[in-house]
Amino acid sequence: MTEPAPRTGSRRIPVQASAFPAMLEDNIDDLYDTAPCGNLSTLLDGTIAKINTTLLGWLGYTREELVGQKRFSDLLTVGGRLYHETHFAPLLQMRGEVNGIALELRRADGSRLPVLVTSAIKTGIDGQPMLIRTTVFDARERRAYEQELLHARREADAERERLRGLIAGLQHSLLPDMLLAPPGMRAAAYYHMASADRIGGDFYDLFPLDGGRWGFFLGDVCGKGLAAAATTAAARYTLRTAAAYEPAPAAVLAHLNTVLRQGYDSDSHRHCTVVFGTLVPTAGGCSITIAGGGHPAPMLLRADGTVEAQPTTGGTLIGSLRTPRIVTRTLDLAPGDTLILYSDGLLEAHAGPSPERYGEEALQAFLAGLAPTTAPAAVDALTGLLTTLGHIDDDVALMALSFGAA
Repeated sequence: MTEPAPRTGSRRIPVQASAFPAMLEDNIDDLYDTAPCGNLSTLLDGTIAKINTTLLGWLGYTREELVGQKRFSDLLTVGGRLYHETHFAPLLQMRGEVNGIALELRRADGSRLPVLVTSAIKTGIDGQPMLIRTTVFDARERRAYEQELLHARREADAERERLRGLIAGLQHSLLPDMLLAPPGMRAAAYYHMASADRIGGDFYDLFPLDGGRWGFFLGDVCGKGLAAAATTAAARYTLRTAAAYEPAPAAVLAHLNTVLRQGYDSDSHRHCTVVFGTLVPTAGGCSITIAGGGHPAPMLLRADGTVEAQPTTGGTLIGSLRTPRIVTRTLDLAPGDTLILYSDGLLEAHAGPSPERYGEEALQAFLAGLAPTTAPAAVDALTGLLTTLGHIDDDVALMALSFGAA
């Protein structure tokens, strides 16, 4: 009886079934010697007892130069020999086999050949180790591929760092270089970027006006990225310009609303929450009037240690309605008092590993432990607080004004 053989064109070549064992037996030595991988057997001390033609060709040695003359570790580079003695050989002894270890062999001409090595201990009938069988795979193409990946990753990392530098520079350009405090007062601010890869939309400023007055604001544009940055720049410059000829904070926010509403029907439209205020010196301190459009309540830390929220409840987002509702309130800042403004990234930060948000109540309790304080001390304390919170999803802007020393 005959078995079907592989088709050659349209013709089948019959092969006797009894010929298969003979063919396998005849070619078993050839399979070992000319396999597409390197094969060698060593004694337990590593002395090479057998090696195939494939591996000899890779290394450039003759069989006589290696068999009985060198150990497997002699074929390794200096670093490879060290790894073989400290890791490879002990693992092989403990486990009986070691798979896919990346090493480098040293050729006869001194060049290096990256390889993947798999070794297994052959035992006798009595279970005692007899020799070590090792298979070696050429890893030159894999090494080249890994090098290409490493190079691409380094280029990507460098590009990412360059982009982060540009983002940080753009973010910095949207904030004042420094805060010039009104006479007799102290001011401080801080900006925390939630992501180094995306520009945020928080903004703040403090600047002098005519007649000894000062203007200040802190706001948060909806969204992130270049569109948010453009809105932030427009908001900041609109507020400063409007404040120069509008004495009422509510009128200043109304101007900002008009500007932001101009692109209401476009995809780039953005709105924001903001607190804008004016500061007027008085005989015993200063009078502050603030106007709010949907922004978290500023906190007033009194010299007597109390904390008072200054909400503008009912104010609507700026840029979202044709006629926004803008709520104002007036407060007095006396010696030792500190006013703190912040964006909602602080309130929405996770209080810890749980999904619970920090919230206004926790913030007020934290500030009560600071009062009385100064603007720089308050901002430093809040900056430290941010490092203790869990994940911060949104950017956080902080600004504080204090009158005299605490």
